[in-house]
Amino acid sequence: MTGPSSTPRGEHTPKPGVTWTMTTVGWTGEQLVDEQAPDPRPNRKTRRALARKKR
Repeated sequence: MTGPSSTPRGEHTPKPGVTWTMTTVGWTGEQLVDEQAPDPRPNRKTRRALARKKR
């Protein structure tokens, strides 16, 4: 790997008509949980810990 160049590159000019626009994601982090649905199966690490605890 080489070090940084002492001569910086010039700025890249985009094609005409192409501009960056700020986009936002509209997700707030809130999720709806179905209260009637069964609990999901615990992951492998949790299952193994529970099995060790039973022994």
